[in-house]
Amino acid sequence: MTVAEIKTVCYVGAGTMGCANSLVAAISGYDVVLYDLDQNTLDQVAARHAEMGPYLVSIGYCTADELAASTARITCTRDLAAATANADLVSESVIEDLDIKRAVHAELDSICPPQTILTTNTSGMLVSDIEDVVSRGERFAALHSHFGSLLIDIVGGPRTSEKTIDILMRYVISAKCVPLVLKKENRGYVLNSLIGPVVTAAMLLEIQGLATKEQIDRAWMLHRKAPMGPFGMMDLFGLNVVYDGWQHQPEDGKEEAYRPVILGMLEAYMSRGELGAKTGQGFYSYPNPVFEQDGFLQAEPENEVAHYALTTVLVGQSIVLVANGVADPDEVDRAWKAGMNLDIGPFEIMDQMPPGALRELIRKLPGTLAPDDIVLIEKYLDEQEREAVVS
Repeated sequence: MTVAEIKTVCYVGAGTMGCANSLVAAISGYDVVLYDLDQNTLDQVAARHAEMGPYLVSIGYCTADELAASTARITCTRDLAAATANADLVSESVIEDLDIKRAVHAELDSICPPQTILTTNTSGMLVSDIEDVVSRGERFAALHSHFGSLLIDIVGGPRTSEKTIDILMRYVISAKCVPLVLKKENRGYVLNSLIGPVVTAAMLLEIQGLATKEQIDRAWMLHRKAPMGPFGMMDLFGLNVVYDGWQHQPEDGKEEAYRPVILGMLEAYMSRGELGAKTGQGFYSYPNPVFEQDGFLQAEPENEVAHYALTTVLVGQSIVLVANGVADPDEVDRAWKAGMNLDIGPFEIMDQMPPGALRELIRKLPGTLAPDDIVLIEKYLDEQEREAVVS
């Protein structure tokens, strides 16, 4: 069932995310308009939908008939005014450049009907980085999706109304997706705030010679029951995407000290045109990477340093999100499980640890977590222990 407030959704930017999200909206019964400046990009929309559709059928999201019926609800145009003329909801997925996003939303604000809700699908920026260029601040929010996942983050800005958040949450549910309404803005939301430190830890483990990429991925796959490890994930994202993310990190970020060595590692692959699965070569060779082959998990004894380091980062950063008031523990677990398609969340992992195990790991693996984060984690663990004694 569609929500009463939304009949037509406009997607600004017909790249990967615009195509994926527009297909989900059309399958869910909404009229969809895709806008892009580039006609060649628009000409590829039908083919990209045809590639994405079978995956949605395979995971039980929709039937083949529902997928086929969705095409009649989708139109494409290079005319932004025409694209937004009847839009009740606009989802922006243009390049991750703040100046461009601000310019796009200023224009959208000026041409969209008064009732239109404007949203950004930015991966790393805040709503408050953009929202001051629109007059309709109460109807502006982040509506952030994760490619290949049904998890959708909803984040309000300084002026976003509760009514807008409610409409967006019901819209996400109507699209048979999993809404996660964050309590406050956070760069990387929840899922990306966990994946980023995990893959960073993986790269540092290899750079420092503590484990090979195969050992690191094997440890992750064994303990998380995952189809791939951090290096496989980066190959899937695209090493150029990972590289760009490191280039555009805030200079005062807690991972700034790692930037030179990680960029140096990635530049070696970039210079050879080895960008991951899409080019046939990245950290692994494709198709049929070694981590998908029989016997990979049993190829050699487990590297315990890799396992403990990745687990410490995942659980530790989850605690930091909670300590900073971004989300509750159950919401972090729900985001992780939905976004990663795994059966256990970070706080559930912590619940399985022996008492004091996380503190011990933090002390045994210096450099795994930032000093400021360790302070927050220790404080959280102290509070949990006091509550346990009282109860």
